[in-house]
Amino acid sequence: MEAQRDGPDRHSGTVLVVEDDGPTRQRLADALRSGSRYVAQEAANLAEARAWLAAGPLDALLVDLHLPDGHGTELIGETRRLSPGTQIMVISVFGDEESIISAIEEGASGYLLKDALPADIAGSVAQLLDGQAPLSAAAARFIVRRLQGDRTGLPAAPTAPAARLTPRETDILWGIAKGCSYAEIATHLGISRQTVPGYIKTIYRKLQVNRRGEAVFEAVQQGLIRL
Repeated sequence: MEAQRDGPDRHSGTVLVVEDDGPTRQRLADALRSGSRYVAQEAANLAEARAWLAAGPLDALLVDLHLPDGHGTELIGETRRLSPGTQIMVISVFGDEESIISAIEEGASGYLLKDALPADIAGSVAQLLDGQAPLSAAAARFIVRRLQGDRTGLPAAPTAPAARLTPRETDILWGIAKGCSYAEIATHLGISRQTVPGYIKTIYRKLQVNRRGEAVFEAVQQGLIRL
């Protein structure tokens, strides 16, 4: 096992998934266990994650930011100090400036949004263990804008004006941010399930995105919703 982990591709290892939502945590862990590439352990909060960290070194840490007993950046900083060899990646619905920058400053090497497909999650962990810095497209765009501003000494280039969403579209966007299914959104809002995809297509067009996580990221950036 050690020889495999020391090999050039490092597509195996022990990964701790820290996520308070049970179904989401299970989805992430199952994605990593697919093909038996990783040993995926699970923690629902900071206390459980700290217990795993104290028990021995981890190859990688996947951590949500908003947890029941604290903020994920606390764990990122602690892990970086206690286990410098552990590679850290945030996986969160939060793609705002403060979340991205604080996580990277504390020591995270990657940042994904939660709408990532299972294959993307496993592939990103492989990249992380290979020393790369996997970033969602939305997070990468923000960091590029931020760095361009820093290098010129001027504020980052202004973003486009905020999209104009109808109240119904904003309600549906909230459902997207909470990870609800089409049926759940429809039931909550008292509308037909068949109409939800059309609303979401319009939201994506207005925000100029193609995926749920990017829609949430852009909505937070533009001040359309606050998480």
